[in-house]
Amino acid sequence: MASLETNGIRIEYEVKGSGEPMLLIMGLSGQLVDWPDEFVQMFVNEGFQTITFDNRDIGLSSQTSWTPPSQTKLAVATLTRRPLKGVGYTLRDMASDAVGLLDGLGIESAHVVGVSMGAMIAQEMAIDHAHKVRSLVSIMSNTGDRRNGAASLGLLTPMARQSAVIANADRSC
Repeated sequence: MASLETNGIRIEYEVKGSGEPMLLIMGLSGQLVDWPDEFVQMFVNEGFQTITFDNRDIGLSSQTSWTPPSQTKLAVATLTRRPLKGVGYTLRDMASDAVGLLDGLGIESAHVVGVSMGAMIAQEMAIDHAHKVRSLVSIMSNTGDRRNGAASLGLLTPMARQSAVIANADRSC
């Protein structure tokens, strides 16, 4: 693995293969090593150069000094569909980090694949840096629009109950 400086932070990354570049962006708390080797190798075998990396505050990339919001604040923001206040950086900042990584590697544009929050970062890349995105794949994600794409309130209660049942079953084993 290697690292480079961009946007005032250090980004840890790994490049495999050669050919058309494909940037793989992992979701919340996911490290570059969380991409399954078989998944990455499949793209390498098809002639892609894969680039995986640790987002800021993850893995071996720079750790910032802000404190993330509590689970309660996140839940309230999600349920009320209101943005959090006082966040240290945004998805747009993280998209700029990904673009800075591509620039640092001398890559003009790449196919971009994101999972969960990584897909939201990828979408921000496509919006703010369209010239850097050859194609976009969004896996297990949504647009981030607080009015659309979220679980309905009527679904959240049964989901919470099911989670409690599973947690209790795990404790009894």
